[in-house]
Amino acid sequence: MPIPGSASHERRRTLPGRKRGDRPLTAQPFFELWVYLAATPLAGLTLTLVMYVAGWWCYARTGMHPLANPVLIAVALIVTVLVATNTSYKTYFDGAQFVHFLLGPAVVGLAVPLAREWGSVRRLAGPIAGALVVGSLVALVSAVGLAKLLGASPATVLSLVPKSVTAPIAMGIAEKLGGLPALAAVFAVTTGILGAAIGKYVLDACRIRDWRARGFALGLAAHGIGTARAFQVNAEAGTYASLAFALHGLLAAILFPLGYALWSIRA
Repeated sequence: MPIPGSASHERRRTLPGRKRGDRPLTAQPFFELWVYLAATPLAGLTLTLVMYVAGWWCYARTGMHPLANPVLIAVALIVTVLVATNTSYKTYFDGAQFVHFLLGPAVVGLAVPLAREWGSVRRLAGPIAGALVVGSLVALVSAVGLAKLLGASPATVLSLVPKSVTAPIAMGIAEKLGGLPALAAVFAVTTGILGAAIGKYVLDACRIRDWRARGFALGLAAHGIGTARAFQVNAEAGTYASLAFALHGLLAAILFPLGYALWSIRA
């Protein structure tokens, strides 16, 4: 047994891969790293990517269970970190905007699987148009009607109108209607997460088995997050989800402000 204080004892005490005189492994280096990142645009980008990877890991560990949605987990983790570190949203978004920028190319990229199924989509143009109109009206009337029954303020009701379209479009529509863009974005993201999480169970309860119908319903009701979920489950479902996602956004951006303007004139 080495004698305490001897050279052999000191060698035993030194961890493999470390030299004598190195600082002990503590949380301090990680804290210093965060302080550095928080002062640069890298903070939001790093936090977003790390938390999404953590959310995806949990999602994969549960066998891609719909309730373990990686977006939901990532959002919860990011909010927790921002609150715990007293980091403002502006500081966070200075870096996260790089991911936000990629939303545009990602939406354009959805045209690739759509082009592959274009023949099928063209043959179903009538049912698709009917489902789009009915789905848009149900999403609008149910949200607005429930909000009015619960006594929501006019600004809240108007912010709920575009809840089923993707957040950037929802914010623009809400602003034109006189709602609150930030609140509209919250409603849109919440709708997408809930739709992706419980959509499977609602569709199963309704005995809808056709992947095209399931995908279209998810894309229409839960926009981009629902579309991502549809692609994870079935490629054909993802294709029709992307179609509904794009068409609903286009329809809402044109008709919702127009309809509200006509209603205001008559009122």
